[in-house]
Amino acid sequence: MLHRLLLPLLLSAIFAIPARAEDSRHFTFRYEFAVRNIAPGQQVRIWIPLAHSDQFQTVSVVSTTGDLPLKQTREREYGNEMLYASEEKASKAEYHFTVEYDVVRNERVVPLTGTTHLAAKLSEQERRRFLESDRLVPVTGLPAEIAAKEVAGRTTDLERARALYDYVFRTMKYDKSGTGWGRGDTLWACDSKRGNCTDFHSLFISMARSQKIPARYEMGFSIPTDKHSGEVPGYHCWSDFYLKDRGWIPVDISEAWKHPEKHDYFFGAHDVNRVQFTLGRDITLSPPQQGQPLNYFVFPYVEVDGKEFSNVVMSNSFADVSAGTKVASR
Repeated sequence: MLHRLLLPLLLSAIFAIPARAEDSRHFTFRYEFAVRNIAPGQQVRIWIPLAHSDQFQTVSVVSTTGDLPLKQTREREYGNEMLYASEEKASKAEYHFTVEYDVVRNERVVPLTGTTHLAAKLSEQERRRFLESDRLVPVTGLPAEIAAKEVAGRTTDLERARALYDYVFRTMKYDKSGTGWGRGDTLWACDSKRGNCTDFHSLFISMARSQKIPARYEMGFSIPTDKHSGEVPGYHCWSDFYLKDRGWIPVDISEAWKHPEKHDYFFGAHDVNRVQFTLGRDITLSPPQQGQPLNYFVFPYVEVDGKEFSNVVMSNSFADVSAGTKVASR
């Protein structure tokens, strides 16, 4: 009998499986938008980011509707999937599109102690990319200087990453007043010491990469925790950093800032109240847009006559699949 009781603990120690059961959340997600005030005869091109299935979420596209035919494509650098629509000469002043999803999001927890044999290896191409700078995410200069100071005396990449996480947590303020926030501009964040999730994680990624710790940027939406259905007011982003002996480690510093009682939890975990759409910064779409690479890709991107067009109105919503489903708390 004793060996039966010990077996789960031994397996947990060997494979670094959390002893507690991880949570999941099952919900529908409605991604809806309108492109307005198109002049007759103008060329219209529209790219729509697609949520995808991976080991942390199971995503089914229930339906897609739109005023133009939609083609599914994938960009090369990160593998982000999208829908693409175009019309050489606009026949309408307004275009509407909707994508309906069924999503099961799993809690993602990576144990930071014990030995793991499950770490996925980075290719050399991935390692290079996730150590490089992005247009607004430098890996030299001020963020590198701050990082070097913060990690002094730390001997492992895990300890260094934790020091950088703690620096962002205690230094930044979640504040969306005024202008400048939301672009994920590391130098702006260093100077202003405030912003939203984009700014928090851009600073973290700059500093981690400057310490030769691969780090990546993920975009999606938060699912409200205080109700079972309703609007989804805005996007959310988070990050991962990579350790050779443990794989990708999730972090969400802006959520930790909002919920300081979960400061330790969000270093090594992503909760169930989210759905991921895309990965990366400076994104060239498929087919390529005529404008510059996108800073990030979570909203529809529209070009009219070859120029970025911003008259796009979104209305996203969600509903837990079962009205009796317990809303997971952060």
